[in-house]
Amino acid sequence: MHRPAALQRIIDVYFQETSRTKTVKAGTQVLKQDGFNDRLYWVKTGELSGYLNAEKNELTAKVFSVEPGMFFGVHSFFAQTQQASTTVIAEKDSVLAWIDLATPAVDVETFGSLTEQFMPVMVHELAQRQMLTGLQAIEKEKALQKLYAAEQMTTLGQLAAGIAHELNNAVGVLSSKTEIVQGAICQFLEENKPNASPFIDLGICEGQSSTSAQVRQRAKDLVSQYPLLSREQARQLARALPQGEVPEYWFDDIDEALQYWDVGRDLHDMRLAAKHAANIVRSVKQLGGSDQDYQSDVDVNDTIHKSLALLQSNLRRVNVILRPAVLPTITASSTELVQVWVNIIKNACDAMEQTDEPKIEIITRYSKNRLMITISNNGPMIDEVTRRKIFQPNFTTKKGGLSFGLGLGLSIVQRIVHSYGGTIALRSDEDKTKFRIKLPIV
Repeated sequence: MHRPAALQRIIDVYFQETSRTKTVKAGTQVLKQDGFNDRLYWVKTGELSGYLNAEKNELTAKVFSVEPGMFFGVHSFFAQTQQASTTVIAEKDSVLAWIDLATPAVDVETFGSLTEQFMPVMVHELAQRQMLTGLQAIEKEKALQKLYAAEQMTTLGQLAAGIAHELNNAVGVLSSKTEIVQGAICQFLEENKPNASPFIDLGICEGQSSTSAQVRQRAKDLVSQYPLLSREQARQLARALPQGEVPEYWFDDIDEALQYWDVGRDLHDMRLAAKHAANIVRSVKQLGGSDQDYQSDVDVNDTIHKSLALLQSNLRRVNVILRPAVLPTITASSTELVQVWVNIIKNACDAMEQTDEPKIEIITRYSKNRLMITISNNGPMIDEVTRRKIFQPNFTTKKGGLSFGLGLGLSIVQRIVHSYGGTIALRSDEDKTKFRIKLPIV
């Protein structure tokens, strides 16, 4: 340890006398608050702590620690009160050296009185105590911030529980009525128009799984293969049949076939949306907890497809590019993962409202026992100040209109990702804003 020369001289001259050296065991009380003390101690080895007791409320607080090379008893020695201001207890076995008020000054002609010689000690201790006080203040502020955040999230959780209860009732009605309507429509068609059943059944069972880019490419191929198709018919047929040959019976009445498939697709989406709405409401209720229905075989790519299906209306003008890799399944809550992707993609759509050719690219990869999901968009750059705050609860850039926000979406996203032992990072420049999520394979 490097010490100023004046401080090193004091240690060499005054604290090497074996008769003024002692060993104390861990737990030994060296000084007692308000007790007699006429010594200045220097710690050779070990560790001690100073405690301050407030007699009125019987609270005791640790106010300083002393380690090898440090001093204690400074106040009572130099102020000559001979009364310890704190209780000092050895935390570890320690070796202490000391001087007392009877110790004579050495080489007074050159270095002055004992007080003058020990001025470096007083300055050194003052600096140490000031630094400790500053660090304690910082830790206290951090603790208060965590306490405020915890209290805020608790209040939010209580409010969310009440809202979620009401929403659950509404979602339950939508879900059950959707099933009833679906059953009634299917029964009616079977009895009155059986030829329509294959089309509506396909829409109900499969829905639409293709992205907008895939639909555009498939539509081009269909127009080339079936010249009599209009562009709109080709696009709708590409949604209904994303691959393979088109069966002959589709062309008996293509418009009617597509109409019935569209009804089936809407029923499929309504059921899917009702199911996910119920699960997302449950997740909002659990802002302060993590009770979820976990499965051991969740396909992340499948959860991304589900999120895109839920956001079809938001993605109508967006070019979605999906580059999925073959991924191992993970143990997770499918609903929570859908919630992650929905929040990020929906935010991207909102950010690109003024972008001429909005584009979202989603890439999944598997490497080194981790899944990596990257979601990027070509919207405006997010400035550095916003990037630092973007995952904080209650921070939002959506201030008005139908796009207002509560500032909870990305906070919940981060909580979910962290609950899986994963990480989420944001990068943004003039060309691209990118969220990168890494999830471990457990």
